[in-house]
Amino acid sequence: MPPDATATKARILAAGVEEFAHFGLAGARVDRIAESAAANKRSIYAHFGNKAELFDVVVTHALSEMAQTVPFTADDLGDYAGRLFDYLLRHPSTLRLTVWAQLERPEASRDEIETYRPKVAAIAAAQQAGVITNRRDPADLLALVVAIATSWANASPALRTLASEPDGSAERLAGHREALVAAVHAVTSSPDR
Repeated sequence: MPPDATATKARILAAGVEEFAHFGLAGARVDRIAESAAANKRSIYAHFGNKAELFDVVVTHALSEMAQTVPFTADDLGDYAGRLFDYLLRHPSTLRLTVWAQLERPEASRDEIETYRPKVAAIAAAQQAGVITNRRDPADLLALVVAIATSWANASPALRTLASEPDGSAERLAGHREALVAAVHAVTSSPDR
């Protein structure tokens, strides 16, 4: 019976997250991933395929972990945005991976599309129920929510230095979180409420 490869695969995924988050697909090196994972390159290719395939698996894995940790709630998109903000503060590599994926793999994968499909459908259902505005396309609303939730992380460092509190301070982050939740509520609230 061959040895269980679960631990090796987990180490490769973890090393892949760090490598791809720092260097992207083009700059990442399989030998560095192998060294960091205490694995050999052959096992990476056997379990995940080539570097591009490993990148896709790493991005999908990171997004799946985020989706499991931050359940989507279409009836309170402000709360969802706040929880997403909190998660990305604790896991900045996830945001970096998505930026690299957008830059280097601009074509959406089937898995990525299927990740968004139920969220867009849930927004459409919440719109039909009158819980959130129906003045915007559900995909547009989701894009706005994600953009607002990631706005501080994606803001220019020059802009962040102009905030009244130091960048990264607990007070500054709490203030930004409060502002982003309020912004999402303003963008998504039903005109009848």
